[in-house]
Amino acid sequence: MCATHKAFFSYVWRKFLNMYRFSVISSFLALSCFLSLASYELPDHSNGEPTTDYSINEYWLSLPSGFSKDVDVFYVYPTSWYKLDPAEPDFCAIDHPTMLSRSKVVFDIQATAFETVGNLYAPYYRQADAAYTLSLPADKRWAVVDSIPAKDVIAAFDYYIKHYNKGKPYILVGHSQGAQVLMLLLKNYMPEHTGTYARMVCAYVIGYPVTAEFMSSNKHLKFAESAEDTGVIVSYNTQSPSVAPGANIVLGDEIGLVINPINWKRDETPATAEESLGSYMPIDAQGNPGLIPHFADARINMTKGVIECSSVNETDMFNLSGKMGPEVYHSFDIPFYYYNLRENAQVRVNRFLAK
Repeated sequence: MCATHKAFFSYVWRKFLNMYRFSVISSFLALSCFLSLASYELPDHSNGEPTTDYSINEYWLSLPSGFSKDVDVFYVYPTSWYKLDPAEPDFCAIDHPTMLSRSKVVFDIQATAFETVGNLYAPYYRQADAAYTLSLPADKRWAVVDSIPAKDVIAAFDYYIKHYNKGKPYILVGHSQGAQVLMLLLKNYMPEHTGTYARMVCAYVIGYPVTAEFMSSNKHLKFAESAEDTGVIVSYNTQSPSVAPGANIVLGDEIGLVINPINWKRDETPATAEESLGSYMPIDAQGNPGLIPHFADARINMTKGVIECSSVNETDMFNLSGKMGPEVYHSFDIPFYYYNLRENAQVRVNRFLAK
């Protein structure tokens, strides 16, 4: 990428991610305060609140009016809301304006990767504040996400299956908090709904570590081993090679299983940017996103349990993505590999339908 293109890219990417970046920065600036004060005494969030009523159309971010494709995609967006005041509740309302607006931003740069493959369904759900959640040990994080966010999403998925799915195969897609929620859906819902689980083409659980321990404690789940297997989990987290072990705040000390989103291998075989089908980045002065070819490479680091990307400018990505920690590319997990994910979803659908 030439210097002029880099400057132009930097300008439009800042415009495009302005709302999303602000939420990330605010959450993680607040996190240091939470870490210094946390005693890990988890408040009681099981206050008997009912789950959201997903028969109400307004509680869906995306609800197709027609069924043009033979496969559905059920998408769960990442953290799109944060507390402005520590006195606020730890969970947002289902109609919180900040969440409603920011979830649309991330939908446009994540979920649309799969719009050529299936009919896109995406529920709104009550989210946990990221700074509060990430201040907790891993086991406490799970309890927080399971208390309200996962219950909403599982209720939405159950409603989708009963009223919209009509027996079709489907793909699950989630990022960050959305990925963690999907892990709870896979863990808690699927064993009791084996017929539904049998129709799952794939679950793209991206931006949160799917550990070997999680897989071993959920024997009904399988992790992807290639570009074509079905009924499996695809997962990875993206960062620079320069990130020290434990420095990625999303991962903490957890080591996730990883598959390379370019060459679809499970080992450390590198995939060059030239092998990539392209990234989904702004391409004009209005910030409209489109294909930028040969932008992001990918190599698994088995020790860290991550995808390392070395072809992008670390400083530019850090400035654009917010204060996630130096060279942590969490915000770009899907945009970096957007077109490879799109192609792979179609490959897995074709294999599933050919059975």
